[in-house]
Amino acid sequence: MNCLRLFILLLVAVLAGCATHNTQNPYAPAKKTYTAAETSRTIDLTHPPRDMWDRIRRGFAIPNLHGELTERWTSYYASHPESVLLMSQRAGKYLYYIVDELDRRGLPTELALLPFVESAYNPTAYSRAHASGLWQFIPSTGKHYNLEQDWWRDQRRDPIASTNAALDYLSYLYDFQGDWYLALASYNWGEGSVKRAMEKNAKVGQPADYAALNMPDETRNYVPKLQAIKNIIANPKKFGITLPEVSNTPYFTTVQKRDIDIDIEVAAKLAEMSVEEFKLLNASFNRPIILGEHKPTLLLPTNRVDIFNANLQAYQGRLSSWDTYRSKKGESYAAIAKQHGISLGRLRAVNGLSKKQSRAVAQTLLVPAKGARGSIQLASLEVPKGAATPGRGSADGSKDIVVLQRKANVRTHTVKGGDTLYSLAKRYNTSVNELRKLNNLKNDRLAKGKRLRVPGTSIRG
Repeated sequence: MNCLRLFILLLVAVLAGCATHNTQNPYAPAKKTYTAAETSRTIDLTHPPRDMWDRIRRGFAIPNLHGELTERWTSYYASHPESVLLMSQRAGKYLYYIVDELDRRGLPTELALLPFVESAYNPTAYSRAHASGLWQFIPSTGKHYNLEQDWWRDQRRDPIASTNAALDYLSYLYDFQGDWYLALASYNWGEGSVKRAMEKNAKVGQPADYAALNMPDETRNYVPKLQAIKNIIANPKKFGITLPEVSNTPYFTTVQKRDIDIDIEVAAKLAEMSVEEFKLLNASFNRPIILGEHKPTLLLPTNRVDIFNANLQAYQGRLSSWDTYRSKKGESYAAIAKQHGISLGRLRAVNGLSKKQSRAVAQTLLVPAKGARGSIQLASLEVPKGAATPGRGSADGSKDIVVLQRKANVRTHTVKGGDTLYSLAKRYNTSVNELRKLNNLKNDRLAKGKRLRVPGTSIRG
């Protein structure tokens, strides 16, 4: 029995070697290739995934592609560790959602690495072919998969909507082609182009598989690039790559906004995020204002939702500094700008108008709202030194800051040496649990200099 088993193993090895060696095949192994054994780690399936990278490795299911192009691109990425790190850091915001959706659909987790190739995991990436977003949908394909694209927003840049559309499309392509290499080539080149290339080969008696097709350079390099990223993710230490920590937990969650208009800048401040960070999750909005009538869904980091809701509840005044204006056909943009107290350049920038356009058509334009405040102060911000006392106004609007803080009944405390949650809870007449909840703390450790939100206004000595 042992002899028979050994014979079978040797036979399988010989057949595998014969199947991959083809000097006429451009994807045949080069002198040095990264085999599955070289690029993979031993995965302990008896324990939950350590992080998202571990979880992705466990779901690899697309056969490895060996060859000169794969080796070339693996070497290229390995020689640019700073680029791999940047792309991986960007990916960390979206990987949990994408892999969760792949698992739900039973799809290979290699597909979570496709945005590395498509967009470098940049949600605002835009190509010469007018493809946009993480998954680089062109307008027509995006519309076919119900990705809304209008003056207000472009769902090709929405992480949730575009991911669902991309996985729908990839699932269709795999069902259509029956082969992941051909499906991926179709995603890049178009299913019709791949089908015609296969038919052309078949007519002259040539193989019609992925490796044998005559493809554009971009498509010829497409799957090898994906395989190269897979090689590095499978075994980053082998290539001297350090991947950033990405927890196997949701990075963002959805927030259903009320039927009110809100500026993107204001929404970011309410979440106590930079506008740049906010836009990475909410890149689909084309204008500086998010309309309530669209009933949009905002994406926020999970640790920012409570802060956003608390600040939104406490905030007084307009949430948007913009109104809509319905222009008349032939109306001068310069006249509209002057009428609303805005520069012509600013009017053009906000509304995406070309410098060549001087006259309006019947269209909706954004113009400054009357009496809108230019900036906001959050409930979590301390009153600046020299601010007016309650009941007394000041030219810089500091009275509003005080009123907002009193209404919000929230202030901040900068942690000093020796401070503990217990001592602060006692000082501010609150509880340790309330401090944890308000600041989204997972433990009791406090870093010196950290700003804590504390409820209540009464302070015990």
